[in-house]
Amino acid sequence: MLEKFRVDGRVAVITGAQRGLGRIFALALAEAGADIVIAGRASDAAAKVAEEVRALGVRALVAPVDVTKRADLEAARELAIAEFGSIDILINNAGAFIGEATVDISDDEWRRVMSTNLDGVWLGCQIFGKHFLEQGAGTIVNIGSISGDIVNRPQWQAPYNASKAAVHHLTKSLAGEWGPRGVRVNALAPGYMRTENSETHLPQYQRYWIEDSALRRAGDPEELGPAIVFLASDASSYMTGSVLTIDGGYTVF
Repeated sequence: MLEKFRVDGRVAVITGAQRGLGRIFALALAEAGADIVIAGRASDAAAKVAEEVRALGVRALVAPVDVTKRADLEAARELAIAEFGSIDILINNAGAFIGEATVDISDDEWRRVMSTNLDGVWLGCQIFGKHFLEQGAGTIVNIGSISGDIVNRPQWQAPYNASKAAVHHLTKSLAGEWGPRGVRVNALAPGYMRTENSETHLPQYQRYWIEDSALRRAGDPEELGPAIVFLASDASSYMTGSVLTIDGGYTVF
């Protein structure tokens, strides 16, 4: 049964894999046997992640991508196919955040969040989904958030919340449309995780972020690795259109 969690010989494209949760997803899938395409802004960090992936015994490719640009994603798709022959898994992970009172948010700030978090996922699904539909198989995992289902407190972040709610429903819509053609689409919705960005806020928001969760702690990013492998592998072969929430029990209350 455990072999169903293996993705040996498959190719996974991960947006925003040069840092944060994207790096964790890349390493987890590499450990499970997948070759990895690091699709993100070109940087030394991306090259370092590629080295970490190769150290696990699989192949890695860095594809410079701005997920808000169709041409970049199309070029990444063609580069990956030329290098590896096909693509089997897409993880739409790249994201942007803003936390301000709604009346203080500018049009440019709103558009930055929506163009990355929603338009970027839409473009990724459409561009790589076309390849999956042509080959009659493929798995997409969109990275949502508990913010797609709740209103966070005490910070206000309406654009981010709206974008993640849209990602969840886009996931379900595509699952319904593409399921009969062999393409599965699910979403992962993390809760409060110990990332570089959140660490500075955890002490300030301890009362709301930590004490209101059942496990009374933030999650470690590595705890999401097994979930991404599950969603990307045959272990979840009868699962599509689902939003898998991993939040330490935050949303049970």
